[in-house]
Amino acid sequence: MTLKKNIVAATMLAGSMTALSFLSAGTAQAQGALVMYCGVQEEWCRAMVGAFERDTGIKVSMTRKSSGEIFAQIKAEAANPRADIWWGGTGDPHMQAAEEGLTVEYKSPKMGELQDWAVRQWEQSKQRTVGIYSGALGFGYNTELAKANNVPELKCWADLLKPELKDEVQVADPNSSGTAYTLLASIVQIMGEDKGFEYLKALHKNVNQYTKSGAAPAKAVAQGETTAGITFMHDMVTMVVDKAPIKVVAPCEGTGYEIGSMSIIKGAKNLENARKFYDWALTAGAQKIGAEAKSYQVPSNKSTPIPPQAPKLTDIKLINFDFAKYGSSEERKRLLSKWDAEVKNLPK
Repeated sequence: MTLKKNIVAATMLAGSMTALSFLSAGTAQAQGALVMYCGVQEEWCRAMVGAFERDTGIKVSMTRKSSGEIFAQIKAEAANPRADIWWGGTGDPHMQAAEEGLTVEYKSPKMGELQDWAVRQWEQSKQRTVGIYSGALGFGYNTELAKANNVPELKCWADLLKPELKDEVQVADPNSSGTAYTLLASIVQIMGEDKGFEYLKALHKNVNQYTKSGAAPAKAVAQGETTAGITFMHDMVTMVVDKAPIKVVAPCEGTGYEIGSMSIIKGAKNLENARKFYDWALTAGAQKIGAEAKSYQVPSNKSTPIPPQAPKLTDIKLINFDFAKYGSSEERKRLLSKWDAEVKNLPK
C-alpha cells in the first residue's frame, strides 16, 4: 500500500517564541526529570506535559517553538544538548535531524500499535524519528471578509493568486515553519519545480506577512486580520470549532500532508526519561489528548479514535508526498535557499 492509502485506511478504520517552563532546564536536568521541545500548539503541549507528569511523576521543562526553530536550536546545541525529547511538528526537520546525527535510534515496544505510515517514518529515518499524527495541508478564508470585499469562492491553490486578494493572504516562513516548508515541497511536487516557483512568486504579491508559526495565519483569519491563510487544515478547523467565520479548503489541484514526528535528542541528559515519554506518547491514551486540546490531527496509534472534527483524508486529493527526498538535509537546504533568493525578498 502507498503511504497515502495507508493514511486513508487509517481514517476509514477509526471513522515571538512561546516558552512554558514548569522547571528551569537546569533544574530539570539536576533532578533527572525531562526537558522537552514541543512543536505543536501550546495548548496541546501543556496538556501533554500535565498528563505525563500525573501519570509518571516525572517533572517536565517544556519549550514550545515552530519546527524549523526547534531544529535550528538542536543543531546549535549539539555539542551540549539542553533538551532530551523533541515531540511534535512536521516530520521533515525531524528527518533532517536524523540524517545529520542529531537524534538517536530507539525502538519502542509500542511500535506494533502504530499505523503503517508512522512506522515507515521510523524506518526511513533509520529508527531515529517516528510518526505521531498526520494532517493535510490546505487553506482557509474568512467568509465575512470575502463577501465584504467581493472575493469569489476559493477552491484551488490558483485562486489564492486572484487580484482581489492583494495583501490578503498570510502564510508562514518555511525557514522557521514546518507547515510552510510542507507548502513549498508540496507546490514543487504538484506543479514541478519551475512552475511551482513561478506560482510562489505570484503568491508573494498577495502575501501580507510571512509568520514564524505555521498556525498563526489561522488565528489571523479567525480574527479578521487577513482574508486567507495557508495552514494545515486541522489548524483552521480549530478556529471553526470556536465559531470563527471560516471556510476550510482542500485545494482542487491536490495537496501535501505532514507526518508529525517525535525524536530523542542525541546526548540527552535524561535518556531513560526520554524513552519513557516516547513510549507513553505512542499510547492510545496519550494520543487522545490532542482532540481534547482542540487539535484535530489523525493519530498514529490504531486504537486512538480519530476526532470527528478532523478533516476526512478520504475526501482530500492527497499527493504521494516524497518524505525521504524532501526531508533530506540536501534537498531542504537547497529549496529553502532558493525560496529565500527567488521569493522572499521580491518586491510586491
